[in-house]
Amino acid sequence: MAKPVHVSYQLLLLIFILSVHLSSQLQFSQFQTLVKVQQLLNYPSLLSSLNNTTDFCNIEPTSSLTLVCYEDNLTQLHITGNNGVPPLPEYFSSDTFFATLGSLSSLKVLSLVSLGLWGQLPGSIVQLSSLEILNLSSNHFNGSIPGQVSSLRNLQTLILDHNNFIGRVPGWLGSLQVLSVLSLKNNSLSGFLPSSLSGLQSLRMLSLSANHLSGEIPGLHNLSNLQVLDLQDNYFGPHFPSLHKKLVTLVLRNNGFQFGIPAELSSYHELQKLDISLNGFVGPFPPSLISLPSITYLDIHGNKLTGLLSQNLSCNPELAYVDLSTNLLTGDLPSCLQLNTKGRLVLYSENCLSNEEQVQHPSNFCHNEALAVKVLPHKQKNKNPNAKSVLASSMVGGTVGGIAIVGVVLLVIRKVQNKNTVEKPSTRLILENASTVNTVKLLSDAKYISQTMKLGASLPAYRSFTLEELKEATDNFHTSSFVCESSHGQIYRGKLTDGTLVAIRSLKMTKRHSHLMHTHHIELISKLRHSHLVSALGHCFDFSMDDSTITTTYLIFEYASNRTLRSCMSGFPGQKLTWIQRISAAIGVVKGVQFLHTGIVPGIFSNNLKVTDVLLDQNLHVKINCYDLPLLAKTTRKGSAEISSPAIKASILARTQQDDRSDVYDIGVILLEIIVGRPIASQYDVVIAKDLLQVSITMDHAARKSVIDPAVMNECSEESLKTMMELCLRCLSNEPTDRPSVEDVLWNLQFAAQVQNSTQNNQESV
Repeated sequence: MAKPVHVSYQLLLLIFILSVHLSSQLQFSQFQTLVKVQQLLNYPSLLSSLNNTTDFCNIEPTSSLTLVCYEDNLTQLHITGNNGVPPLPEYFSSDTFFATLGSLSSLKVLSLVSLGLWGQLPGSIVQLSSLEILNLSSNHFNGSIPGQVSSLRNLQTLILDHNNFIGRVPGWLGSLQVLSVLSLKNNSLSGFLPSSLSGLQSLRMLSLSANHLSGEIPGLHNLSNLQVLDLQDNYFGPHFPSLHKKLVTLVLRNNGFQFGIPAELSSYHELQKLDISLNGFVGPFPPSLISLPSITYLDIHGNKLTGLLSQNLSCNPELAYVDLSTNLLTGDLPSCLQLNTKGRLVLYSENCLSNEEQVQHPSNFCHNEALAVKVLPHKQKNKNPNAKSVLASSMVGGTVGGIAIVGVVLLVIRKVQNKNTVEKPSTRLILENASTVNTVKLLSDAKYISQTMKLGASLPAYRSFTLEELKEATDNFHTSSFVCESSHGQIYRGKLTDGTLVAIRSLKMTKRHSHLMHTHHIELISKLRHSHLVSALGHCFDFSMDDSTITTTYLIFEYASNRTLRSCMSGFPGQKLTWIQRISAAIGVVKGVQFLHTGIVPGIFSNNLKVTDVLLDQNLHVKINCYDLPLLAKTTRKGSAEISSPAIKASILARTQQDDRSDVYDIGVILLEIIVGRPIASQYDVVIAKDLLQVSITMDHAARKSVIDPAVMNECSEESLKTMMELCLRCLSNEPTDRPSVEDVLWNLQFAAQVQNSTQNNQESV
């Protein structure tokens, strides 16, 4: 038995010797490859450690050279030279270099940074089929990115920054399905981005800055893993890209983006860095961006953004850098940005803010600049993607849409005053002029936003109330303070310690109402402060003692009189509103609705507005009492005989995508009641009164006067009445797309008021 055992030991020893020899031979071939690489790189000092050993797997890693082995096979090769190293000598051949590297077939990571490599990236790179990370940044490669890279199916990171690559961003990148990092910044790439990028579901970082890329960004909203998007210093635009809300860093600096900032940007709760500076953005700046829960860096300078800032705006305490400079902002710098927070830098010069520690323009500068934003023809497109100048968009009815209309109104008024005559443009002309304004609804009226927010500036600052304050104001919610109850909750009348009368709405919350949703909605409600709204003054949360969830939300509003617009039209003859007072009331209603749509982001639409929701104080000043508040259920009141909008109410999450035409229909019903002077309490009433208007409008002035409220029959002018009738019928169009925009409604109401005043002035001067 001894002999077999002896033979077994001999075989084992032989196998061991052979395995060591083969392993050493395999490692030595890789060492020879590294020596060849050293030679091709012109013997840089950073590879000098290779001269002292053949055991490269045990070389101590440095910042210049790192080798990683697995089972004696080289799996990672990191070589980093000095920044700005010149190109290698003319005898260098990238083909030879990568053919040499091709023998390292087990490489998973190849990083060759700042080594002076030049020439075209050869297709022989496909031999490195195991590559997962490829970094060739800060070299001198030129030509296009070779299609052979698409065969590297395991590639997770591709970094080709700071080279001279030309041509387009390859469409085949979409085939690299495990790609998580794609960085091609600081090259000379041009053309449009391929739509295939939208299919890279694993992508976490996309950096294409400092190229010559242009055109629209393909939809990236499905890339739920994308955290970093850097597109600065290109010619992208004009529309803001469609993105996923989980972004952490978004840099669009110095491009050709125009139009407005989308409302949904205010819901990017993971966003830490936002840089949209040096573009052509116009329209309102959403102040909520400074209070995003994760934001630390915000730069919007060098645009034409408008809006009224106020001191009571809140901001993220972690916000370290803010640059609002060189825009058209008005009002006061928020107090939270004025605090001497350690390490925070705030820049806001060259606006029209009241804070003058940094240079500001006079207030009329921002107004005039907003008016002067060039409106290009609707079909005209920017033909030069390589021009980095800040241009107004082709639809900057989207710039400040309503402003253009107001400018036209003012010109008409001046002509009326100068000539003492009025010539009304045709309805068709008004529609044509307004149509370009409505192409970009989100940006429709920054001027109105600024003006109307000023009208709410006299209100006390919005704040958080304590439950004890509310109990004291209502005598512990005594029945004597109870006003009414609706499907949305109970309403109480209260009196604060300073004597202010308030209305307190109590809303019961359910488990489905998350804390984040509360925060978002309260932030929106805090902005509902306007001269023509019953404005929000504050809120209060009542928490459960068991799990600290919010059980009841109290919303505190101004207390308004119970005198409705309907009661002012259906009262005794001597107490009814005059014709011009009715038009003025309608203008107040429309301005309030306009603020709900465009004065806050996201806008509030489908407000189910009724004439009984329009209140008037002793000075006949209009305030809308009921509108579509966040946190309220999207249901109508039970048993209500009032008319609801014919448009289907969309969910709260879709508010910003809704058109304003359902609210315009409700405005039409109010106009109908203003004209005929009797309650319109059902859809049947609408149909009958609408038919009367349609018949009479085609006849003479006497026929038209026969269908209106007798109380104002003899005072309304022909042009004013006809304008009101035409506008009312357009608002009540069955097809929402045939209804005018809110801005168009306001235009016509202001015109009706002007011609009525002119007629009265002429009569008084005779």
